[in-house]
Amino acid sequence: MAVYKKSIDRIVGFLHLRKELVLVHHENFDKHTITGLLSKPVFIPESTPVHTQMLNFKSEKSRIGLVVDEYGDVQGLVTLDDLLQEIVGELLTDDSTVRKQSDGSYLVDANITVRELNRVTQWSLPTEGPKTLNGLIIEFMETIPEPGTSIKLHGHPLEIIKRDENAVKLVKFLPRK
Repeated sequence: MAVYKKSIDRIVGFLHLRKELVLVHHENFDKHTITGLLSKPVFIPESTPVHTQMLNFKSEKSRIGLVVDEYGDVQGLVTLDDLLQEIVGELLTDDSTVRKQSDGSYLVDANITVRELNRVTQWSLPTEGPKTLNGLIIEFMETIPEPGTSIKLHGHPLEIIKRDENAVKLVKFLPRK
């Protein structure tokens, strides 16, 4: 978790929640305890190539960094896992997660990450915000839709095929016209 003062552009460090959870019940737990647990933030210019950043993470013994623009403003956060997924994600795609149908539609497991879905389909669904297709649909609709519900999600027509109590499970993306 990034910790900042007054503005996201003034990051003071990263807090590993597991370390904090161990100490939270101690009597003398306070602001100084938290600041003592912070690790130094790593700032990454947005033009840094993926392979260079992988080497930088290794040499700095870090797994997380903040992407900054030419003015030093924070543009986002990137982790080693993000970079690895960017490099090998397509190799790890489970064929049962996205299945192209003979009519040109796609049956998609809604637990898929938006990045993975974009990579497999060559689409451009937004990757800021919810990380999964389920999250993207729920944020868009502001509810958990019932099976049979049809919507147009960022220009892509889809139908909810299956859901459970608290999540969309299976979606059918219809061919775009």
